[in-house]
Amino acid sequence: MKFPKSHNQKNTPKRHKNRLSEDQLRLLEASFSHEKKLEPERKFQLAYELGLPPKQVAIWYQNKRARWKTQNIELDYRAIQLRLDSVLADRGRLQKEVMRLRMELQRSQEVLFSLNLNQPPLPSLNTSCEEDGSSSLPSDANCPWENSEALQVEQVYAFLMGSGDQTSMLNNNSLFNPSNS
Repeated sequence: MKFPKSHNQKNTPKRHKNRLSEDQLRLLEASFSHEKKLEPERKFQLAYELGLPPKQVAIWYQNKRARWKTQNIELDYRAIQLRLDSVLADRGRLQKEVMRLRMELQRSQEVLFSLNLNQPPLPSLNTSCEEDGSSSLPSDANCPWENSEALQVEQVYAFLMGSGDQTSMLNNNSLFNPSNS
C-alpha cells in the first residue's frame, strides 16, 4: 500500500552526498585549527581553493565546531570528575585524621586527669563548627597551666607517646601535683 505524498515532501530526488578528499579534509582541518569561526571572506577563499560550494564549507565548519564543543565538554567533565575524586579522597583522609586526633585528645585528657586526681578533668572540646563556629570551652576558663612555664610541650608529648621515664618528671611538676605548689 502506497501512502500519498504530503505537500511538504519534495518530488526532487535525493542528492548524493559528496565525500571530501583527504586533501580537502586536511586543508579544512588546518584552517579550523587556526580559526574556529569562519568569516565570509575566508569561506569563499576556502571554497575556491577546495573546489566546493561555499555552503558546503560553511556546513562543514558548523558540524566541526559542534563536534569540537562536545569533545571539550567531555574533556572538561573528565577533568572535573578527577578533581572531585581527589577532593573526596582528601575529605576521607581528613575525616580519618580528625577521628585520630579526637582519640588522641581523649587519651591526653585521661592521662592528665589520672596524673592529677585532685583537679577536675579538662572540659571536652566541641570540634563541630557547624552551628555557631564556637568551641565549648568557657571564655573565662581558668586552666591550671595557663600561666605555668614549668610544663614543657615536649614533656607532655613524650609522655603521651609512651616514654615512661617522663612520668616521674610530670608527677613532680607543680602543674600535676598540687602538693608541690
